[in-house]
Amino acid sequence: MFTGFPVAALDFYEDLEADNSKAFWAAHKAVYDDCVRGPMLALLAELEPEFGAGKAFRPHRDVRFSKDKAPYKTHQGGFVQTAPGVGFYVQVDAAGLVVAGGFYAGSGAQIAAYRAAVDDERRGTELEKLVRKLRRDGFEIGGAQLKTRPRGVDPDHPRLDLLRRKALTAGRTEQSPPWLDSDRTLDEVRDAWRRFRPLVEWLSAATAT
Repeated sequence: MFTGFPVAALDFYEDLEADNSKAFWAAHKAVYDDCVRGPMLALLAELEPEFGAGKAFRPHRDVRFSKDKAPYKTHQGGFVQTAPGVGFYVQVDAAGLVVAGGFYAGSGAQIAAYRAAVDDERRGTELEKLVRKLRRDGFEIGGAQLKTRPRGVDPDHPRLDLLRRKALTAGRTEQSPPWLDSDRTLDEVRDAWRRFRPLVEWLSAATAT
C-alpha cells in the first residue's frame, strides 16, 4: 500500500547531488530502497488498475557517450506507456514531485505522423483545444522543438507552434509539497494523470505508425 514518499527521499537526492559516487550509493542504498524505489513501485501499483502497468526506471545513468560520468540519476521516475514514447510520468527528486504526460520521444516516422495529425484541420484543432485547457488548468506545456519550422510548412500555419514540436508534454512540479509523505500524493498524481488522459490518448493515436 502506498503511504507517500518520506522526506528522507528528498534528503537522499539532495545528498546524492553533492556526492554522486558509488561509495555514497553503497552506504545509503537501504534509504533508496525503502524511501524511494519502494514507494514508487507501490504508487505505480495503486495506479495500475486505471492507467495500466507502470515501470520504475533504473537508478544508473548510461555514461558510455556522456561527458558527465556521474554514475547515478538524481531522480526516480515512473512511467506508464500507452504507445511507444507516449504515456504518463511521475518523478521524485530533491525538489519534490513531478507529474507529466505526453509524447516524450519517438522515431522519425512517429514525429512525421504526429505532424500530419496536427496539420489535419479537425485533429489539429482538437489538439489545440486540449493544450489550451491544460494551460488554463495550470500545467506547463513542454517538449523539444525546432528553432524554425519543419520543411515545407507555411510560416503562417495556424498551428505552427505545435508543428515545430518533436515532443509534446504537459506537466507540473510540486516543490516539496507538505502532503508528499502522505497518501494524498496518490490522489494528486491520479488527478493530474486523469487531466492528461485526453492528450495522451490523442498522441497515442496520432503517433501510431
